[in-house]
Amino acid sequence: VQLQASGGGLVQAGGSLRLSCAASGRAFSSYAMGWFRQAPEKAREFVAAITWKGGVDNVADSVKGRATISRDTAKNILYLQMNNLKPEDTAVYYCAMHRTVFYHCSLDREFSYDNWGQGTLVTVSS
Repeated sequence: VQLQASGGGLVQAGGSLRLSCAASGRAFSSYAMGWFRQAPEKAREFVAAITWKGGVDNVADSVKGRATISRDTAKNILYLQMNNLKPEDTAVYYCAMHRTVFYHCSLDREFSYDNWGQGTLVTVSS
């Protein structure tokens, strides 16, 4: 399985970015997907997750109302739209694929995922 994240960059506070994660090597449409992020000197944290059916399972309180997760099963791409970005959103963002087909429990936990992308850096300036 390969997950290739992209779309990060430098943006001013209040701006928007759309992150993408291209998946290959596994039936993308059969697995729940998630986004996590890791800020400098902090532990990786959950951002948002989507079920294999395309339902939004969970969004972290820190980004609720500003982040939208979606997936395009025809293109095998996972998205994270981030609006009204804040300096505290600065982090490396990782996409991940659930370890179990047709399963969507504990999507906010790292242990639920067995494949991770390389990360894309988002920097928000104040």
